[in-house]
Amino acid sequence: MAAALSGRRELLVRWCCWAVGVPLVVGAFWWGGPGVTALALVVGVIAAMEFGGLMGLSRVDRAVLATAVSGAVLTSWLAPGHEVRAVAAGALAIAAVPLLAGDCAHGLRRLMAGLLGLVWLSVLAALVTLGETALVLFIAVSVGDIVAYFAGQRLGGPRLSPLSPAKRWSGTLSGAAAALGVLTALSALSPPMAVAVAVGAPAGDLLESMVKRGTQAKDSAHWLAGSGGLLDRIDSLLLAVAVLLLLR
Repeated sequence: MAAALSGRRELLVRWCCWAVGVPLVVGAFWWGGPGVTALALVVGVIAAMEFGGLMGLSRVDRAVLATAVSGAVLTSWLAPGHEVRAVAAGALAIAAVPLLAGDCAHGLRRLMAGLLGLVWLSVLAALVTLGETALVLFIAVSVGDIVAYFAGQRLGGPRLSPLSPAKRWSGTLSGAAAALGVLTALSALSPPMAVAVAVGAPAGDLLESMVKRGTQAKDSAHWLAGSGGLLDRIDSLLLAVAVLLLLR
């Protein structure tokens, strides 16, 4: 309703995307392991391609990165407990591409970019094992992002970080409070979950902002109406999940 009353096309398009995307995500989690795995695979491949585009990686590098992330997700479903081995195998595959090509000029950059993408995006494998907890985290982070966006614009105040000049402390704190409220309403509030949504989610947003500023890009892609790319929409969730895994 707020988006419609604002009259801003960008907000209307974003809300329409959420109206379509949220039921798909909830449906995948309702299906269980196969559904969450399929969702994580699709998201992982798209995000890997977007990240590779941001970093200027070749098609081969992107394909290997997407395959490595997919391997981690599938391992989480088919052989839980062996995810570290899957990520290690993916890292070797990523390293092999510039090594076999004998790329002296850009090999190191390709390797470091690929490893960063693998570590960052392989967190999606945890969605399979976390199950309903991951869904609750997704809802809380999503609500927090929305509240942070509106509150930051309305309240203004000091900037959160030079990495993202548009973001304000007022928005970040308001978003964190909203996310904690969602966790409380869903009976999922715990110290690890609280830190994940209040600290991990904003840090994830800043991490992607750092990557985009380093590559002089505004968005990770341009295909998702009103949002740029899929990576722009899951950046907060990725680090929130990583923080939760570390604290559990």
